[in-house]
Parts: sequence; structure tokens; C-alpha cells
Amino acid sequence: MVDEWAAMSAADPTTDAAVSRHRFAVLATVLPAAFMQLVDVSIVNVAIPSIQRQLHASYGVIELVVAGYQLAFACTLITGARLGDLFGRKRLFVVGMVAFTVASMLCGAAPTSWLLVVARVLQGVASGLMYPQVLSVIQVTFPPAERGRAFGIYGATIGLATILGPLLGGLLIFLDLGGLDWRLVFFVNVPIGIAATAAAVSILPESRDHAARGLDLVGAALATVGLFCLVFPLTEGRSRGWPPWIFAMIIASVALLSWFWIYERKKTVRGESPLIYTTLFRDPTFRRGMLLAVVFVAGLPSFFFTLTLWLQIGNGFSPLHAGLTTFPFAIGTGLSSFLSDRIVRRFGRIAVQAGAVVLSVGIALLVVVALSVEVLSTWHVSWVLLMSGLGMGMVMAPMVNMVLYNVPEREAGSASGVLSTGQQVGGALGVAVIGWVFFARLGFYARGAPPGQAAFAHAFAESLIANIALFVASALLLFMLPSPTPRR
Repeated sequence: MVDEWAAMSAADPTTDAAVSRHRFAVLATVLPAAFMQLVDVSIVNVAIPSIQRQLHASYGVIELVVAGYQLAFACTLITGARLGDLFGRKRLFVVGMVAFTVASMLCGAAPTSWLLVVARVLQGVASGLMYPQVLSVIQVTFPPAERGRAFGIYGATIGLATILGPLLGGLLIFLDLGGLDWRLVFFVNVPIGIAATAAAVSILPESRDHAARGLDLVGAALATVGLFCLVFPLTEGRSRGWPPWIFAMIIASVALLSWFWIYERKKTVRGESPLIYTTLFRDPTFRRGMLLAVVFVAGLPSFFFTLTLWLQIGNGFSPLHAGLTTFPFAIGTGLSSFLSDRIVRRFGRIAVQAGAVVLSVGIALLVVVALSVEVLSTWHVSWVLLMSGLGMGMVMAPMVNMVLYNVPEREAGSASGVLSTGQQVGGALGVAVIGWVFFARLGFYARGAPPGQAAFAHAFAESLIANIALFVASALLLFMLPSPTPRR
């Protein structure tokens, strides 16, 4: 039976065709930025050996090259979203894109590993300023009847970006144009950034929260430091052996983020201008949808993390070979995301739950492949990943629409920042926990010797059980979501 949410998504007729075309031109302007930002989370992983060799970087510094971007990105999202509310989402998008482009140039030109770390942090901050504007712009540009379609295209973009980073990185390093080697991984952002900036200046409409009266500096400080104390241990704890100070940071993050919530709630009640509107969480759709988003996204980066290790180290695939092997996942995700709005309009929320089940079954089949195939080839894996990608796309795009469906324009920035941050924290938590399971089981099966193909296969298969549990839990959590009613 089609639920109320799907029915309402189809209720409002499409407005004037010219206006509709303009809205989709806006979408086409902001999505390349989202793609570029998310690709940069994973594309650098392929370049690590070359960076380490050419810049004579230690393992600790190389970890900061990867983690610095993710940390800065996660810690800036909420503040970046609020800055868009205050000063204009178009303005923050353009500022963030320019900063991201410049930071990418600095990354590519970095003469030392430490300068590369600094440039990556700047790149992450720029992403945190720009990325939440994408969701905010979609939220305020599209009426409820068209948001499902817009978020479907957004979901396809996110799905492609999630899996294409290693493939693009492997291809660029393989081509080695001009002898630039790993530097191409960063320089490729420059022409894209210039084109996206020009398009944003000419196409994007301006929007802001006219009731906002200044940046909540105390709230921004509490959110930034609290998120850093949470995300850093989740990102770096395993590689550092989980020392006591890592757990101390996690405890501090709980205290700081609790303080942040209490402070923001008081500002919201007093009618001041908080960093986030705590009234967002009065809406059961947003509150329960946030839980769903954190649980579902926790299973995604951890899956790609262990999949990459299994393919490249456990089975000897080159980065380019591994990227080509996983490409069917991107095809499946892009296709189902693009069609998700049409399917959900017809079948309702059950279609989203079916997507989570299909994803879970696909991952379960990958467990069978890992444990039964001795000499792995691309064909053993690609059809399973295609199936898994089809399931992921049916969840990702409708999920974002469901979480943000009832959010009024005034709170669009707050909602976008909170949702994006929740997804980043969920992803970091998933990598920390499932990565720990993977390496613990790898050590068990290797029994002190260098791990071979069989040890990697068993560790990978057992870690996938945790991924399956998260995706099944996501399907069940969808039962908790009420059918949202749009605010007019």
C-alpha cells in the first residue's frame, strides 16, 4: 500500500516549465561540488604510496593527510551551514568553492608532507563551508512535489562519488600526465572548481534565514571542539592502539556536545539566533530520520574500507583494477537513485525498505564469494556489487528526502548541517568499529604470520556481518518513521 509520504510527494503539480528548468540548472550547478568534495575523501588513499615515497613522509604524517581532511570537514559542517543561513547560501557556496580550489592547488604543489597536511586541512574546512549549502539549496529551491526527484539525482551523485574516488585516483596515477604522478589527484579539482564557481555566480539564486541575527560564536566553538574530540578518536584510535587519552577525548566530547545542546536549546527558547534550532528535533520525522541516517551511513564507508583492503592486499589487485571491479556498485547506485522517486511514488515506503533488504542480500552474497572463491576475478565480485549498489540507491536518496521533508525554509541550514554531520559521525563510527573487527579477525587467522589470501577472506567475511546488521537495522528503523506532512 502506498503510504501518505509517497502520496503527498506526488500530490503537487509541477509548476511552470521555465521555472522548473531553472531549478534543475541550480541542481546541476551544486551537485558537481558535492561530487568533488566526497571524491576527495577517498581518492587520496590510492595516492598514499606515491606521496610517501616522493615526500619521504612517515606513516603518522600520511595518516594526517587522510584524516586531516575528514576531521576538518566533519567539524565545520554545522558552522558552515549556519554561515550560509546568515550571509547567504550562494555566497558561502562560492566562497567555499574558491577556497577548495585554492587548497587543491596547494595540495598538488606541496613540496613537503607537512605542508600537504596543512593544505588538506584547509581543503576540509572549505568543503565544510560549501557542502551543507548543497542540501540547503535543494531544500529551498524545490517544492515538495519535486524534491524527491531532486534528491534522487543527488543520491545518484553521492553514490557515484562514494565509489569512484579510488578508480579516478588509480586512473590518474596510471596516466601520470606530465610526470605529475599523485599531484594530479589534487590538480584535477582546479578546472572543475573554476567552472563550478563561474556557474554558481551566474546561476545560483541567493537565499538566507532573514531572522538570523549573528553567528553564535559560543555554540560554534562548542560544536567544533566537541566534534573534533569525537571524530578524531574514531578516525585515529585504531591505528594508535586505543591509548587512554583517546578514550579521554571521547568522554570530553560527550560533555562538550551535551553542553552545546543545552546552550542551543536555551537560545532557541529565548528566540535568539542559535547555531542550530533545537526545535528541529520536535519533529518525529527528523528525529527518527537522523537515527536512520547515522545507522545506515555507518555501514557504508566501513564496507568500502574493508572491501578495498580485501581486493588490493588480500587478492593483489592494483588500485586501477580494484576501482574497475567496484565500478558496478556505482552504476547500480546511480541508476536506482535516479529512479527512486518514481518508484517510491508508486510503491511507497516499502520500496525504501526493499532497497535496504536488497543491499543486505548483496553483502551476504559477497560473504559467500569471499569464502568460496580461491582465485578471485573481477567477474566474481562485480555482479554482487551491482546488486548491492541497486539496493543502496533505493535507500540513500529517499532517506535524505524523508529526513528533510518537514523542515521549513528558515531551518534548512540547521537541518542540512546536522544531517551532514550525523552522517560523517556515523561513517567514522562504522569504520572504527568494523575496522577493529576486521583487523582483530585478520590477526586471529594469520596467527602471527603475514596474513595470506585465506586470512583476508575470512576477516573480510566476518566484518561484513556487522555491515549486514546495520543495513537490516535500517530497514527496521524505517517502520518507526511517520508519514511526514509538508509545512506550507
